[in-house]
Amino acid sequence: MTQQAQIVGWAHSKFGKAPEETLIELMANTVPEAMAHAGIGAGDVDGIFVGTYNNGFSKQAFEGALVGMAVPALAHVPAVHLENACATGSAALYAALDFIAAGRGKIALVVGAEKMTATPGAEIGDILLTAAYRVEEGGAAGFAGVFGQIASSYFQKHGDHSMELAMIAAKNHANGALNPYAHMQKPFTAEFCNTVSDKNPLVAGPLRRTDCSLVSDGAAVLVVAHPDVAADMQRAIAFRARNQANDVLALSRRDPTEFAGPRTAWAKSLEQAGITLDDLDMVETHDCFTIAELLEYEAMGLAERGQGGRVIRDGITARDGKLPVNPSGGLKARGHPIGATGVSQHVMAAMQLTGTAGTMQLDDVQLAGVFNMGGAAVASYVSILERVK
Repeated sequence: MTQQAQIVGWAHSKFGKAPEETLIELMANTVPEAMAHAGIGAGDVDGIFVGTYNNGFSKQAFEGALVGMAVPALAHVPAVHLENACATGSAALYAALDFIAAGRGKIALVVGAEKMTATPGAEIGDILLTAAYRVEEGGAAGFAGVFGQIASSYFQKHGDHSMELAMIAAKNHANGALNPYAHMQKPFTAEFCNTVSDKNPLVAGPLRRTDCSLVSDGAAVLVVAHPDVAADMQRAIAFRARNQANDVLALSRRDPTEFAGPRTAWAKSLEQAGITLDDLDMVETHDCFTIAELLEYEAMGLAERGQGGRVIRDGITARDGKLPVNPSGGLKARGHPIGATGVSQHVMAAMQLTGTAGTMQLDDVQLAGVFNMGGAAVASYVSILERVK
């Protein structure tokens, strides 16, 4: 993949309830910062790829054109909007990489952004269900209801793993407390996360509030460049591998606890990179719900099916474990502004690889994995990143 573009710059807003009222404002506050970080001007940008889920979070669509509104100097650069449920950010990134690999341009901007908190709570769940098969799953209590069903099914097959889910939540909240970009920077004990209370009620099935990611606003931006261009830039993060795999949308037509799509994406990327999990130094994974992270342990190959709980119990994915997972706090604590998430995950990994992650920094990160998932394991993206400069 000699023409594979490399990450040469980035920017990341603080996730949470943002003071910016529109996507344009979120973009205006992050795109120039990313360009400055990469050391480029508007005239250097050949294409813009925007990831925004929307589907009712905003009455303003046509998001590809919003970057030119946010940064007028970019108004005449070809721009396109992509959407792929919670993997929207990775869809935009991979489209930009394909754009450069196809010889259409040398430098591209990838902008992931979402404004969610201005939407009434009762509407948010319904909007998110557009990422499920509504004909059969539309009666669920939002996407938490979908994953609550998955958790219930897993528990029926493999026993109650409530404590393991609580331990995953506690791990990610502890990591999020070290992340200045995180929506929630407050640690919680596993005991608190495992106890149903007024502050931590059941949400759907066995999932409690601490098992669910946060409704967030935010933006993340990547600058990617052809390797010939990246060679003259200050930094360069290469894609050792990248793959997407899909599965059937309807849960009724597959085993939703298998996570077959994530399993396939991981296997393809590890093979393409010529490595095993033992070679990775960290992973940013898609913990929209704690049950998702547990199932992803199994899908990536850290444990056999039904044995994911031992991974968190053995401390394998802790900051000081064999394979730290979500040192940024993950979606659980960092937040989950839908369109920004996939871009954010790649930014977090790039920061670790360049040793610029500040209080989040792990020791000697050479290879990083990123897993971003759209829907209930429907659209799965796995990137293997390494620093080349």
